[in-house]
Parts: sequence; structure tokens; C-alpha cells
Amino acid sequence: MHRVSVVLKSNGHREIPSYSSFTSFSKNKHEAPVASHSYWEKPRYLVLGICILFSVFALCFFILPASMEFTVGNSEPGHQGLLRKNLRGLQTEETTNALSEEIGEESKNKEWRLKPDHFTLFNTSSLLTTPFNPLNLTNGIRIYVYDLPAKFNEDWLADERCSNHLFAAEVAIHKVLMTSPIRTLDPCEADFFFIPVYVSCKFTPKTGFPWLGQARKFMEAAVNHVSTRMEFWNRSGGRDHIFVASHDYGACFHTLETEAIAHGIPEFMRKSLILQTFGVQDFHPCQAAEHIQIPPYVSPSVAASYIKDPPERQKRNIFAFFRGKMEINPKNVSGLVYSRGVRTVLYKKFSHNRRFLLKRHRTDNYQLEMLRSTFCLCPVGWAPWSPRIVEAVVHGCVPVIIADNISLPYSHAIDWTGISLSVREHDVPKLDKILLNVAATNLSTIQHNLWKEENRRALLFTDPLVKGDATWHVFDRLSTKLERSFIKH
Repeated sequence: MHRVSVVLKSNGHREIPSYSSFTSFSKNKHEAPVASHSYWEKPRYLVLGICILFSVFALCFFILPASMEFTVGNSEPGHQGLLRKNLRGLQTEETTNALSEEIGEESKNKEWRLKPDHFTLFNTSSLLTTPFNPLNLTNGIRIYVYDLPAKFNEDWLADERCSNHLFAAEVAIHKVLMTSPIRTLDPCEADFFFIPVYVSCKFTPKTGFPWLGQARKFMEAAVNHVSTRMEFWNRSGGRDHIFVASHDYGACFHTLETEAIAHGIPEFMRKSLILQTFGVQDFHPCQAAEHIQIPPYVSPSVAASYIKDPPERQKRNIFAFFRGKMEINPKNVSGLVYSRGVRTVLYKKFSHNRRFLLKRHRTDNYQLEMLRSTFCLCPVGWAPWSPRIVEAVVHGCVPVIIADNISLPYSHAIDWTGISLSVREHDVPKLDKILLNVAATNLSTIQHNLWKEENRRALLFTDPLVKGDATWHVFDRLSTKLERSFIKH
């Protein structure tokens, strides 16, 4: 109908002068209508008749068929109804070529606006293929998350420990990524591919600790699943794929270092990107693959339940604090002594020192003791890293890290030398003198740096994600490794 009205307007106003425009040719105003009528009567009727015939022709052959198509094919009349029907692939051949082109163009634009969710990361305003950077990372990235069978991840969440223990970063990262604006549902657009496998959620009945005996086979089964159903693993050999290995020795999947080194990283994972808590400054077989060091998981909600006031307002009446496993007579296990003997020295040397509060067993509310402490001891265990480092920072207690050659997470963003102390393992016998010296000199400076909110935020996997938290730093580090992406930027 719109096209017909344009024709009538064009012929009626441009070709035929209006009735009133010729009254000026008459000698007086009383004669004007008669003269005008007699002079223009036949041509005007002829033209009007032609216009009426043309209108009937257009009505019968163009407009009525389209209207019937709208009514039969869609309950919505008009142009919008045809657009929706076109998006469902039901457009009929009776539509004219001109109308088809117009509606096809609108359908294309409408389809772009109706992307299934906000994970599509293209600039719709300019229609360029340059990706957005919604999280303000170093570079914009897109990550595809494999939809694995529930036996690889979701089923394990029936045990609430799965999402709360020190290895639970594998759950936290997956959960945040599922609703992140950098996730894409189109694998062809992805820079990286995330394989969500929870290998730390099987707990031993005796100790309650995660059992990693099935980890290698579990990971391999997940890789077999994705590689036989989609081409992206085989395309890159796993180079652009991401695993989480938040265990004692990362992707070596063993608690004891000698055993971990003997087994090494599984062959199928060695080309991939591994997010792991383990890290040392020198070469180690368990960090031979490309990796990003992440902090161990500490529950943000649990931490928030204890922290009622800013760290600087806490009354800290405990000088040095440690609560955890300390063996008086450590056993030799596969040629190794737990904590390399450090915790034994700590207990024997300082358990009766009034400045030290050392307890060999944890309690449910040990966080309250951290809030009261000035220095929190973080000695090596089976592995060099410890969740106590994160807990100490979160609770405003200066971490005293006793683990030679340890590498700390997110050193690009956290000035660890400014917020913590590092003590060599062989210097443990004189730890009291070292701490007293710090307390007398630069303790206030360390605490001032430590109590900055961005330090606590960087070590916690918050949900929902906020800029600068632990998961955000994972994404930011990934964005610096776009050379591994199959897509050329």
C-alpha cells in the first residue's frame, strides 16, 4: 500500500494542477468555477479514470496476495509479520523481488539484533569483526566452554565440599565463565576453549582430602569426548585449550613431589594452557607446560562472614600465629619428610614462646585468630604453596612465607615484597629475631600496603566477577597469550 500511495501522490500533485490553481484565469470570482469546470472537465476525468484503474490493478495483483499471505502464515499483520515469518524460513515465492530484497535486508538486521545472548563480542554499531573488550582486559578475547556430560563436573556438586575446598578454583572459574561476557556460543569465534573437569571432587573417606588417583584418566576421557565430536582440539593439538589443575603439583596430579615428577604432565596436556596453583621460580617438570599461576581457593563468603571491620581497625594482640599440621617426629614418605622438616622446627623452637601462638590442629573459626594476629606463618607443606597465604592477606595479617624458591600468583599485579615477608627455610630457628626486627622498623609500611583493598580482591574468586578479582586476572593473563589462538588478530 505504501508504494501505491507514492504513485498517486506523484501523478496527482506533479502532473495535474489543483482545482484552485486555475481560478485566477476567470474574469471574476463568480465565473471562475464554471469556466474552470468546462475547460478542464474531460482531461481531468480521463486522468482520474486511469488512476483508478491502476489502483485496482495494484490492489488485485500486489497488495491483496500479500495481505492474504500475512493472514494465513502469521497472526501478526503487516510488515513485522512477514519479517518474523522470514526468520523462520517460511517466506513464499509470490512476494515480489523488490519486496523480498527489502524484507531480506531487514531480516538480516533483525537477526543480528536477536543474537541468542550477550556473549557475542562483535561491535554491532560498526558491524566490524573487531571484538569488544567488555571486561577491560589487556586484549579482548572470546572463550568457548565445552558442554561436557554431567559426570565430568555437575554431578560432583552434590557434595558441597566440591565448591568450597582449597582446590575449588576449578569450579569457581567454570561457574563465572558460564555467565561472562567473554564467553561465546560459537566455537568458530573462540580464541580459547575451556574444558570444565572437576578432578578434585572425589574425597577419601579416611582423611576427607581430595583423591587425585583418577585425575589423569578423567582428563583424558574429557579430551577424547571433545576431540571426537568437534574439530577444534585436533586443529591445534590442544594448544588453544584450557585446563584447571589447582592441585599440589599442578597437572602432575600427585601430592608427593617425587611421584609427581616421575609421572610428569600427561602427554595430551603438554601443549595446552594450564591454570595451576603450583609454581616455583626455577624449572620444574610439573610446570613445563604453558601455565598461569592462580591463587588457591578461599571462600569469599566465609571470609566476609568474619571480617566485620577494615583490617586497620582490628585489635591485633597475637604477635605470630600458625594453626595446622606440625609433626614432632616426621615420617619419611617416599624419601620425603613432610614440610621438609620446617614445621617440626617451628613447633620445637617456638611452641613455648609467649609471642607465638602455634597450634597443631585446625578449628572451624581459626580465621578469628588470624584477625587478631600481626604475622601469620605460611610454611611449606607437601607443596610450597599454601592457602594460608591468601587467608593471611584477606584477614590483614602479614604473611610470613617460608618456602624456598616459591613463585607467588599474580606477581604482575601484587607487590608481594611490599605486603609479605619471605624467610629462608634454614633461617627458621631465628624467626623470632627476624620478626621483632621487622616490627621495630617497617611493619607499619608493610601493613599499609597489605591493607589495600585491591590486594584482597585479586586473591578471591568472587561471584559475580568484578574487575581485579582472581578470575578477572585469569582472563587478563589469557588475553596476553593470543598468539596461541587459531584466529589471527
